[in-house]
Amino acid sequence: EAFIRSILSKPFKVPIPNYKGPLGLRSLGVKRAGLRSPLHDPFEEGALVLYEPPVLSAHDQLKIDKDKAPVHVVVDPVLSRVLRPHQREGVKFLWDCVTSRRIPGSHGCIMADEMGLGKTLQCITLMWTLLRQSPDCKPEIEKAVVVSPSSLVRNWYNEVEKWLGGRIQPLAIDGGSKEEIDRKLVGFMNQRGLRVPSPILIISYETFRLHAEVLQKGSVGLVICDEGHRLKNSENQTYQALNSLNTPRRVLISGTPIQNDLLEYFSLVHFVNSGILGTAQEFKKHFEMPILKGRDADASEAERHKGEERLKELISIVNRCLIRRTSDILSKYLPVKIEQVVCCRLTPLQSELYKNFLKQAKPVEELKEGKISVSSLSSITSLKKLCNHPALIYDKCVEEEEGFMGALDLFPAGYSTKSVEPQLSGKMLVLDYILAVTKSTSNDKVVLVSNYTQTLDLFEKLCRNRRYLYVRLDGTMSIKKRAKIVERFNSPSSPEFIFMLSSKAGGCGLNLIGANRLVMFDPDWNPANDEQAMARVWRDGQKKMCYIYRLLSTGTIEEKIFQRQTHKKALSSCVVDEEQDVERHFSLGELKELFTLNETTTSDTHDKIKCRRCVNGHQVRPPPDGSDCTSDVSQWHHCADKKGLQDSVLKAAWDAAITFTFHHHSHEEQRGIP
Repeated sequence: EAFIRSILSKPFKVPIPNYKGPLGLRSLGVKRAGLRSPLHDPFEEGALVLYEPPVLSAHDQLKIDKDKAPVHVVVDPVLSRVLRPHQREGVKFLWDCVTSRRIPGSHGCIMADEMGLGKTLQCITLMWTLLRQSPDCKPEIEKAVVVSPSSLVRNWYNEVEKWLGGRIQPLAIDGGSKEEIDRKLVGFMNQRGLRVPSPILIISYETFRLHAEVLQKGSVGLVICDEGHRLKNSENQTYQALNSLNTPRRVLISGTPIQNDLLEYFSLVHFVNSGILGTAQEFKKHFEMPILKGRDADASEAERHKGEERLKELISIVNRCLIRRTSDILSKYLPVKIEQVVCCRLTPLQSELYKNFLKQAKPVEELKEGKISVSSLSSITSLKKLCNHPALIYDKCVEEEEGFMGALDLFPAGYSTKSVEPQLSGKMLVLDYILAVTKSTSNDKVVLVSNYTQTLDLFEKLCRNRRYLYVRLDGTMSIKKRAKIVERFNSPSSPEFIFMLSSKAGGCGLNLIGANRLVMFDPDWNPANDEQAMARVWRDGQKKMCYIYRLLSTGTIEEKIFQRQTHKKALSSCVVDEEQDVERHFSLGELKELFTLNETTTSDTHDKIKCRRCVNGHQVRPPPDGSDCTSDVSQWHHCADKKGLQDSVLKAAWDAAITFTFHHHSHEEQRGIP
């Protein structure tokens, strides 16, 4: 008994002298002595330090409570080693914003880098850092939620796996019954403590909206909204569901924060940092109206001056919580990209149908006081479809709908919609040439993008006719299947030549680097939709020179839509990109001009922008009046007829139906390539 008592009375000590064990100094149950230390070494070469504690004098160091001394916050070297310089800067900006160091009392920001700059990686780095450390030597947050379009849920899961390996187990919800999803969400929200098993939830906007009640019961440390321009309308249910989520830290990712107007921009800023721009009414009165008045082509000098002042004020406020870098940065890492707007003349059939429609439907007379009526909207859709191919309005001709009375007689004898006839559409004819020349002269793959699934049906018929292997992604495809076909198409060994994409279903966030040519078959009123779709091929991982072809029907409504895009992009570049001298090209009161057909021009847009580079339609360098050659529309830099073209694919297609091309200033010039 005495012997046992003597054993039990001895204090516990490590049984083997000098034993260190796998935990090093962090022995189980032993409190570490001395100052708190950061999770990663801040003095290691290449370390990305997000926070440095203030330097203390020797006297202050004696007084400080060692258990409360702040420590360095250092990004995990696994991530900091792969971050490019602009991404390191982005992570620091995001961390400063969400920890309220940039704007005291505000914890949100907008990551507005252009497409392809690695916004996802920067946000994963931010999440991992917040989940693991803070200046207080403990995690800043317990849980994070990533909300994205449904087609990107699996992509986010794969990206987290790719960059963090097995260090973290995210919960991705991309399907299942309501009860099953609710059970998973309740389990996620009930997680507590330092070691949460699944600290990241990845969910689609639609699923979030339907199950918002479950997520609103607890609190979340951080919410990230990918393709955040989905929240441009503060009245919609998705916006309100996300806004009622109990989290101060909000990051909104959008490569195109301004799409249509400044009030939508206000909604995004208000979502991440409520009150920073006042109420919607205050914003409209103080910022939106003066800026838009100043940008109108008919504005007085005083209105322009006031508009510019308000614009500067808006930029100075928003820039504290918005970071934007343009894709020019990518020119250091990616191959050259050449973007061309190709004007295609209408075929005689299209031209006759177009003129007949304008005579019969009389859409101009429907316009009352500059407002578009319902019938005017349907007229716009009919004309857009006619520009794509007469087959798209054939049923309307058969039923003799308004505008198409007697139009059936114009179609060739024995015409049937069962087979595609490229020769009946100028754009389809050019596309047929582009695909044939690409297929026969290279091993390049092509992405075809359209706003209409009916047009994708025509592409399918053309591919079957020409025996091209293809894949198609539209709104009917399940999320899981989308991820699989994208992965397969991107594989160099896959035989598919064409990837057909509905811009509404897959324009955002998809990575299609397996292709290096993209054809934008029809324009969208919203320039952001086109920009998103066109950025699918020129992004990280691309190894080949990229060609983007934007097809427009010459002198038609499509050119007017493109011109409206120019106006909206000018607004965006003024507010977001801070470009100062974007010209005021198009007056806002041009609705009636939508319903005209200009058959005498090679390009209505080229006529409108008062290009000073051309003499009789041929480009001159420098402009003949010796002025600055970038004073025409800043985006569209070179104009070309057949002689001036360098792209062999377009040269071969020129005689088919091309009248004119605008050539986007590519990254060749930045690299000093003439």
